[in-house]
Amino acid sequence: MSYQPCARELTRPAHVGSVIIGGGAPVAVQSMTCTPTVDAARTIEQVRALADAGCDLVRVSVPNADAVASFGEVCAESPVPIVADIHFDYRLAIAAVEAGASKLRINPGNIGSWDRVDAVIDAAGECGAAIRIGVNAGSLDPAIAQREDLSQVDKLVASSMQFVEHFEARGFTNIVLSAKAHSVATTLETNRRLSAELPQVPLHLGVTEAGGIQQGTIKSAIALGSLLAEGIGDTMRVSLTADPLEEVPVAWGILSALELRRRGPEIVSCPTCARCQVDLIGIADEVTRRLASCTKPVTVAVMGCVVNGPGEASDADVGVACGRGSALLFRHGEVIRKVAEDEIADALLDEIDRL
Repeated sequence: MSYQPCARELTRPAHVGSVIIGGGAPVAVQSMTCTPTVDAARTIEQVRALADAGCDLVRVSVPNADAVASFGEVCAESPVPIVADIHFDYRLAIAAVEAGASKLRINPGNIGSWDRVDAVIDAAGECGAAIRIGVNAGSLDPAIAQREDLSQVDKLVASSMQFVEHFEARGFTNIVLSAKAHSVATTLETNRRLSAELPQVPLHLGVTEAGGIQQGTIKSAIALGSLLAEGIGDTMRVSLTADPLEEVPVAWGILSALELRRRGPEIVSCPTCARCQVDLIGIADEVTRRLASCTKPVTVAVMGCVVNGPGEASDADVGVACGRGSALLFRHGEVIRKVAEDEIADALLDEIDRL
């Protein structure tokens, strides 16, 4: 795994187990389990799969007291820090940090009175856990939600600032903040304002309830990609109505496209045209499939003709420029040899192994 430096807004670091969020650290990738937490074995299996896919943190819901014991098993067996997702019951938050959560995700607006919020803050402080203050458009502080003079963005920002100010006034600064909505425009404006109003606080980026794989990927790429390109955001989750393993490559794809973090190959391939004389789509699909488990941060070019060949893809680590039933194999823009069409994928994989 390779990290490339870039100019980012410098926030205060939050410590989540072995992972640092903010403070100039690489943008951390998160996802969330969907297995029943009471089934510790299945949940641990999914946590490990998410970690193998590239998650730095994994969030696990603790919906009731019956899930606390199994949640503790998950924390003990997990290869990455575990974030406890808590709603409504402050006692579950306290039990979760005592069971080993490295971080809590709470919405103070639905936890209850300030006394209950303070009890959670104190428990997290005693256990060395971080807290993500999660403010959602659908669960705002009622006093703010009912104000007709405020826009949705105003409400999200006001709620967020109110909670952050309370946490900091109590001396608890190991916090991350998220303010989420299903609207891309609301997500963009809210996080831009929060970055300006609370420049010290690390921001968790996400579009909540973004939808299925296609719609959710598009909305997340636009919202998260735009903010990250502006230097805003320290950790992210791509939320999809799908197997959570579908979320991780989308997150890495966004980071890779922005040259913030690389995990695995980047495939550079042209869209084909009448000049193409090979099955370029099939070749590109096969190369992509065979590189799915590769974590080398290499750039691989699969080009349909000499027009888009070594010249246009000269910065690729390896690549091919195809002709009639064959291709020129090149490395860093220099042609190595000619290969037959049915040997292209094997030749590319062999060259990548040599890098």
